[in-house]
Amino acid sequence: MLWQALASVRDLGRLHDIASVLIRHGFGDFVRRMGLAEALENAGRALHWGDTHELIHLTPPQRARRVLEELGPTFVKLGQVLSTRVDLFEPEWIAEFGQLQDSAPPVPYAELLPQLVEDLGGPPEQVFAAFNPEPLAAASIAQVHRARLEDGTEVVVKVRRPGIKPVVEADLRWLLRLAQLAESESPELRTFSPQQVVRQFGQSLRNELDFAIECRNATRIARQFEGYTDADAVRSRPDGGELLQPPPLIVVPRVHWQWSGERCCVQDYIAGIPGRKLAEVDAAGLDRKVLARRGARAVLKMIVQDGFFHADPHPGNVFYLPGNRIAFIDFGMVGRLSELRREQLMALLLGLVQQEPARVADVLNDWSGNGAVEHEALIAEIEAFVEQYRGVSLRQLKLGSLLSDLVAILRHHQVTLPADLSLLIKAFVTLEGMGRELDPDFDMAGEALPLLRELLQARYEPQALLGRGWRAAGELLGLLAGLPQDLSRLLRAARKGRLDIHIDVLDLRRIGNQLDRALNRLVVGIVIAALIIGSSIVMTVPGNPSLLGLLGFVGAVIGSLWLFLSIWSANRRDRDDD
Repeated sequence: MLWQALASVRDLGRLHDIASVLIRHGFGDFVRRMGLAEALENAGRALHWGDTHELIHLTPPQRARRVLEELGPTFVKLGQVLSTRVDLFEPEWIAEFGQLQDSAPPVPYAELLPQLVEDLGGPPEQVFAAFNPEPLAAASIAQVHRARLEDGTEVVVKVRRPGIKPVVEADLRWLLRLAQLAESESPELRTFSPQQVVRQFGQSLRNELDFAIECRNATRIARQFEGYTDADAVRSRPDGGELLQPPPLIVVPRVHWQWSGERCCVQDYIAGIPGRKLAEVDAAGLDRKVLARRGARAVLKMIVQDGFFHADPHPGNVFYLPGNRIAFIDFGMVGRLSELRREQLMALLLGLVQQEPARVADVLNDWSGNGAVEHEALIAEIEAFVEQYRGVSLRQLKLGSLLSDLVAILRHHQVTLPADLSLLIKAFVTLEGMGRELDPDFDMAGEALPLLRELLQARYEPQALLGRGWRAAGELLGLLAGLPQDLSRLLRAARKGRLDIHIDVLDLRRIGNQLDRALNRLVVGIVIAALIIGSSIVMTVPGNPSLLGLLGFVGAVIGSLWLFLSIWSANRRDRDDD
């Protein structure tokens, strides 16, 4: 029951707000099936079901987006995370989630100032040579102000909204409880792995709340691009010599750590052209083709070479600088790829680009894990998918579309990708879309292929092979060294009868919950019968004990009504499920 999912009544008010918004946007059936209405009515909170005819013309994805927007910042962030789960949702849902804009009215400077003084170590007007109290931008979690350091460096000061963390934590608690309820009660929602999605979202949102993490991410990516250049960046001095220190092609704002921490972040101000303003790119004389190529190479380097990448490279997080240089900002959402995952990714992309279905099928078979998947049917469908692109030139291949179509096949077979791969595919799709906006002839596959081949060849150089061999030998020796101790523990546990085997079956848990409810009703029925019998006996005793007997009958009637309504409500839910 929902009451068992609610750890305390402190979230009951928020539950009422969320249920009301869901009903208003046409999700009343979901509210009923999840038992939210019954729980709130039992708590004395009435829900106004109202009329939702004006929403009939909207599609379910559109209504879901409006619900998330109305529920506030936590749910807007949830929608943005869901927009990365291309393996769980159809393209129309991903498109709607992608339209969620994280904006909010700014916090008045007077309310922000005490926290800012505490984080900076003094009033902003004294810490900086200049500070603008009017925000440059405002979002649900933070807002940004312009400032200038004593040495003339222009910076931005990103400040977390006061009091936002407790609100977010309350919403996350409620979301996790609802995900647990949905996974145990709704088989169709179980396929979306709601608990996994909520945990991924919670981790992502907590990271965004901690600006120190974002600063560390920015510093790490800046180190990855130290000395980075490409063939297009070769410039010469007026005397014909080569420039010794050309300006960096990829710019990441420098973090000023003396004023940065969990609630405040100070970084260099990027004076460039925002990625959405392509007309200004043309007016500034920048080369769109070069920008598209450099941006693609930079993101591909982060993904396949470094294994640590900007997971949301949309136009709002990209600026174009003089000299066809590119700046990335906002590193709250990053992706990480292990060495094994990068190997699999390189094999997958090479298989797609070179039309090698067996290589693609092998990688996806590994990603599908040990779930209930018809591997032969999955592999056959993947092979047919890759074969249809045989003979197609690289320029005609849209790598982002290829990955999206491939994920659609996995979704059809109910194969859920790990979170890191979901972020990766979303980054690929976003990157290719930006590249084609800059240059309609942008060839993502052509940019990726040389780097993939280079990295794959580097893996088989003698030094790389020797390094992997040493690591594998060390792991094998460690496993062999610990094997006797592990076997000894296993045998001792078996001799003492303490060898436990844990099996978690969701359907059995659901049956157990149903038995628990049935037993509760049986106990209530026995108590009601005892009240009736006891009251009848009391009524026959001389000496006017009628008041005591009457109270017993009233209690029996109330208990009977509760039992009847409980059984009727359960039967109604079962009919709705059928």
